[in-house]
Amino acid sequence: MHTIGGMTDTQTADAQPPKGLNVVLGGQGGLGRALVGRLSERGEAVLVLGRGSTPALDFTQAPTVAACAEHVAQQLDRSGQVLSRLVVATGVLHGQLPDGRAYGPERSWQQIDPDALAHVMQLNAIGPALVMRHFLPLLPRQGRVVAAFISARVGSIGDNALGGWYAYRASKAALNQLVRTAAIELARRNREALCVALHPGTVDTPLSQPFARQGLNVRPPEVAARELLAVLDSLPAGSSGQFFDQHGQTVPW
Repeated sequence: MHTIGGMTDTQTADAQPPKGLNVVLGGQGGLGRALVGRLSERGEAVLVLGRGSTPALDFTQAPTVAACAEHVAQQLDRSGQVLSRLVVATGVLHGQLPDGRAYGPERSWQQIDPDALAHVMQLNAIGPALVMRHFLPLLPRQGRVVAAFISARVGSIGDNALGGWYAYRASKAALNQLVRTAAIELARRNREALCVALHPGTVDTPLSQPFARQGLNVRPPEVAARELLAVLDSLPAGSSGQFFDQHGQTVPW
């Protein structure tokens, strides 16, 4: 298991912020908001897009992804900046379907619901795939840039020893494959570009709160944000297309 030599929090805070613009998609959720806050504390320029932004980003409405990418492109043109870091901090585990029915992690195959499965796949995999289509071409063709997609360890096929959680596991496994595939194509445009999946650990957010069992290392979003940015800051060359946890260790596919 490979471990990245990550920076300490002090080193990260004292480092010279990279020139360019950070774009955080889902930046109004618990983890996304913490990432935005941490980047701002470091003096880095951040553009936040989500359901409540203008323009709004809604993975159930494909045209909004293209519209948000165009918004970022215009911002880059006006400012003269480059898109140096793209973080996709979106994801669902439980909630309500468009028809009002509640859904959540399945304990058995008998609980698999095709509508819930399609909905979770739309938000956790298809939406990020559209981000790849519309946002990755905005990354510069030279220099070190990073695109990071928040995944989950339960999306690891090799690490699955418990079963259950069919929709969430499958959607995150699909996301991981999309990241791996996009990384290969991105390298043809820019050899220094990095495209990775990240497992943030168990974070104290509405997504995980109903399922955070006693004994798990549940961390505040601010702590998780510091950890993930330290990992991103210290990704070595050649690490594109890989899946890392909050400590910089690779996670099995």
